[in-house]
Amino acid sequence: MKLIHLSDLHLGKRVKDYSMLEDQDYILKKILQIVDEEAPAGVLIAGDVYNKPVPPAEAVALFDGFLCSLAKRRLQVFVISGNHDSPERIAFGSRIMEAGGVHMSPVYDGTLTPVTLTDGWGPVDVYMLPFVKPAHLRRLFPEEEIGSYTDALRVALSRAPVDPGRRNLLVTHQFVTGAARSESEDISVGGSDNVDASVFEGFDYVALGHLHAPQNCGPRIRYCGTPLKYSFSEAKDQKSVTVVELGQKGDLTVRTVDLIPRHDLVELRGAYEEVTLRSFYEGTSWQEDYVRITLTDEEDIPDAVGKLRAIYHRLAELQYDNKRTRENAVITGDAEARRKDPFTLFSEFYALQNNQPMSQVQADRVRGLIESIWEDEA
Repeated sequence: MKLIHLSDLHLGKRVKDYSMLEDQDYILKKILQIVDEEAPAGVLIAGDVYNKPVPPAEAVALFDGFLCSLAKRRLQVFVISGNHDSPERIAFGSRIMEAGGVHMSPVYDGTLTPVTLTDGWGPVDVYMLPFVKPAHLRRLFPEEEIGSYTDALRVALSRAPVDPGRRNLLVTHQFVTGAARSESEDISVGGSDNVDASVFEGFDYVALGHLHAPQNCGPRIRYCGTPLKYSFSEAKDQKSVTVVELGQKGDLTVRTVDLIPRHDLVELRGAYEEVTLRSFYEGTSWQEDYVRITLTDEEDIPDAVGKLRAIYHRLAELQYDNKRTRENAVITGDAEARRKDPFTLFSEFYALQNNQPMSQVQADRVRGLIESIWEDEA
């Protein structure tokens, strides 16, 4: 049985004040093309459908269109809520949609009932466990000692009627211990939401959501990652769709199909004069990509953002890497300050702040300003 594994669509997300809706619409259409080429039996969407519990109307409409497109292809679709989603909103209409093969995870109530698919090798039981916290499980099972996310998942999965003689698949949304993180994820400080992979024993494949970088957490446990890059920490990631093929019991094949975005996230570095040369960006897509530029100039470039946006139309972030930014000087009071003239005081302050003295042009400008201020006060 062939299945497509997706997660963390984050529909409605903004990256550095840029709406990603058009890019998300584009990449969902690319995913539909892959679905047509691969002809799977179903699609797994492992949480964080939206970027907020109350998503914008445009994001809801986009997901509605995507689900309708999958349903028209007569696929079995499995969708769970992630930590960014509202479980109640994801569950809305689930009993009606099941008739069309679209299975939306209900709000977790302590039970896990599988949806059973069948192929030439027999049944495959698909379990959907949305994002849960230890507090949720403590309310449902007050008799259990639940102090961690690992405890919570172990208790939840122990209630699943898993038959070890059948093929069992789990779709869930958690942070597995040891997995690599990205900046755009909402993970607890200190890793308190870690889940030990041992809780997933007994499943032939675990389709995970939550982390944005595609990665394996064991031979049968995988994060497919986001379909788009949502932070510059993901700039070097190759986004993809995960294709899962279950043969007879114990036989699993996992591969990926690359996703090429409409606009990439790119990090560029160099002096202002270098990054503005036509030869630097000619022949690339950088002018239309979402770009973070690190300038290495020792002096700030006046109106650098405006000037660079004339070339890089989706400039998302500008930063400097120079002596001033590498060394954070500690500025303290000076007992002799009252005896120094304003120009000397400003010159010393500038050198402490920027780890270098003013240029002659800057010094002349400061002298002129000081003189004009003193003349006005005279």
